[in-house]
Amino acid sequence: MSEGGGAVDDQQEPSTRDRILAAAAAILGEDGATARLSVRAVAARAGVSVGSLRHHFPTQQDLRDEVMRRVLDWMMPRSSIGDRSVPPRERLVQCLLDVLDLSGTGAQAREAMTTMTSTFITAEQTASVREAYLAAQRDGQRRTEGWLRALAEECEIPADDIPRRARFLGTVLDGLSLERAMPAVDSLTQVESEVLFAAADVALAPVDRDG
Repeated sequence: MSEGGGAVDDQQEPSTRDRILAAAAAILGEDGATARLSVRAVAARAGVSVGSLRHHFPTQQDLRDEVMRRVLDWMMPRSSIGDRSVPPRERLVQCLLDVLDLSGTGAQAREAMTTMTSTFITAEQTASVREAYLAAQRDGQRRTEGWLRALAEECEIPADDIPRRARFLGTVLDGLSLERAMPAVDSLTQVESEVLFAAADVALAPVDRDG
């Protein structure tokens, strides 16, 4: 209660940045991941000026990247990459499995791959399609680099080699995601585990300073 006896509203109004992101996310939710994020349309929906939107997000790609980051933050399980009670390779493999599991298995994986193909491969290659794909690609690279940075000291990973190692892990995940959509062998889970642990061993290998 306030001093005057009135109720105090503890809820704060969303920031301008959050309103812009919510508006952009709503447009993508209604019109698809590759929908064009028109500056005027997003600003109008958020109830802000075009100048204010440009202040927070100078380009449409900046806006799309941040929407993608927040959506995947919401979808992804909380990472345990910093839990040093678990061996580094096991922590990295679990993070990779969390990404892989977003596509599901069986029919769900096939549906996800069909959607990916129709959205980014067979669709007309417009600027919006390119922006949407690059946003997803950059977010995946950023997350994987973050995991490797968290393990860099423990595993003696050179900082300048982290982007290359992250791209390698991303390629492995792409291949396993595609395999999940195919008629799979009964032991697919075991195969995935073996591949991911092998990939983690490569990604976490220290530099051979004697070579």
